[in-house]
Amino acid sequence: MSIKIITIGKKHESWVLDGIKRYQERLKSPFDIEWVILPNSMHNGVTARQEESQRILSRLSPADFVVLLDERGNNIDSPGLSKLLGDAMNSAKKPVLVIGGAYGVDEVLTGRADFVWSLSKLVFPHQLVRLIATEQVYRSQEIFHSRPYHHN
Repeated sequence: MSIKIITIGKKHESWVLDGIKRYQERLKSPFDIEWVILPNSMHNGVTARQEESQRILSRLSPADFVVLLDERGNNIDSPGLSKLLGDAMNSAKKPVLVIGGAYGVDEVLTGRADFVWSLSKLVFPHQLVRLIATEQVYRSQEIFHSRPYHHN
């Protein structure tokens, strides 16, 4: 089992890829990451949001524990995220982090989410969110195993 990250957009840009690789190389099962990068919709606004959300939903299974990243979501600290992911894995659920497209996701996908996570009230570029999410998965792994990477 690994943690899946489903994201909308282009492949990782080089400036992000170096950072993602840095953390991803340190990840061990079940905290390793499987990336699913889906292309942007050719549409704008509501149509793009609905189309991209449907493509994401088609990649989810009933056994997935879906964590949707959205600035309107709940703030959670790193130990809380580690517990959330660890509890999902201990319940035989596969954690799936979802990063929607530029227009967000629709209410159907939001309703499917088990947890809606806000990194901040600020909006970040999707490429940067990928890097932050990867680092937080690594941090979660280290907290889960009581290693000294995270300081309280």
